[in-house]
Order: sequence, then C-alpha cells, then structure tokens
Amino acid sequence: MAQTKITSGGITDASVTDVKVDTLAASKLTGTIADARFPATLPAISGANLTNLPEEIKPTVTAVSAIIPPSVATSVTITGTNFASSSTQVPIVEAVSSTNAYTRASVVSWASATSISATFNLPLGDYRVRVENPDGNAGMSTNAILQSSTSPTWTTAAGSLGTFAATTAVSATVVATSDSAVTYAKTSGTFPGGVSMSTGGVFSGTESGSTQTTTYTFQITPTDAEAQAGAAREFTITISHGATGGMQFN
Repeated sequence: MAQTKITSGGITDASVTDVKVDTLAASKLTGTIADARFPATLPAISGANLTNLPEEIKPTVTAVSAIIPPSVATSVTITGTNFASSSTQVPIVEAVSSTNAYTRASVVSWASATSISATFNLPLGDYRVRVENPDGNAGMSTNAILQSSTSPTWTTAAGSLGTFAATTAVSATVVATSDSAVTYAKTSGTFPGGVSMSTGGVFSGTESGSTQTTTYTFQITPTDAEAQAGAAREFTITISHGATGGMQFN
C-alpha cells in the first residue's frame, strides 16, 4: 500500500480518524505537544482526589488494669481499640521505659478488639505500652500507663506511740516507706480528744476531754502516690491522769 507524505498544508480534525493513527512508532513522534488540555504543571494530589484507597488500621492503647510489683511476672489487662489476631499470631505487646528500652511481654492473650492480657516482669518504673498487630500496624500509649511499683511498708513498729499527761500537747509520728510519697489515714479506732493526725503521719494537738487514764487504740493505713495501700497497722496513745487514791508514808 502506497504511503502518502503528510505535509504542513493543514490537517483538519475530521481528516484524522482512529484508523489512520492506529499505530505510530515512537521514533515518528518528536517535538512537543502543545494544547490547552495538557497544562505545563499537573495539579497537586490532595485528599479530595484520592478515593477508595486501602486504609491502615492502627491499634490504640488507652489503659492498663493494675500496678504490678517490681521484678515479678504479673499479668495485666490492656484496653484500647483495633487489637487484632490471626489463627497463628497474637499481637506483640511491649513495655517502653523512660529511656526507650523495650521489654516484650512473655505471655500475650488476645481477648477482643479492645482487650489483651499480657504478662510482664519489669524493674521499678513507669512504662508506655506498645501493641503491634500481626499485619505490622502498631500503636503506643501517649503516656506511661503501666507502673511497676512497691506498696508502702511500715518502719514504725506497731503498738504504743507514747504516754502523755492529760491536757498537755501530744506529739508523735508514724512512718512507712515506698518508691513514692506516702500519705496516712486513720481507718478505724479513736484518737484522744483534741488530737489529730496530718496526712504526713504527724500527731499533734492538746489533749482534752478525758477524766481518767485512758489508752486510745486506732489503725493507720499508708497509701503511696500510685494509690497502693500498705497494711493497716494498730497503734495506741495513752493519756495519763497521774496516781489517784494513793497514800503518803513518812
């Protein structure tokens, strides 16, 4: 079939049909296509231009059920959203220290999309919690929500805090220790009249109201900054009125 050379003598849209440009060798296409329908700069891709794309579903971690004792393997329940598991894999759960050291939970049990049980053995400290689903998507708590902490233990021995004369100042202190600040509260019993105890465990006040020697018995419970309560301990304060009905011999 004879080929006809196309010159620049003018080609109209109607004279060029799909059949006539069925195939063109790349070598025949040179120069630049200039047309208002082909802008020099393509528009930026924005969210409005993207539809029906697959969405990454990352887990979120919001809370842990309990404070754990230091260096003791302890199970806690972690709550959040989008926790996932498969027939062969459960999420990876890690505790992240303040120095960004990662400790993986030794046992993990997936309960639902909002609940996981994990067992940790951690040194004293506060930790963020990271959960990684089997598909690789991961999320971490914003704050340190897992605490490895000791509950308060008593330094002051149980029993008498002292004997004080009636209508005089009473001064005594109870002490318990923990890895954070400890506060104290009376959980049973009675203080002498006019005597009170501060949240710091200090007794003060001037005794009033007793008419005879009386021993007052009460229990104090220490609580630390992580809201862990130590054992309640029983103490006494005695208010004395001196000897009565005595006789003097010469």
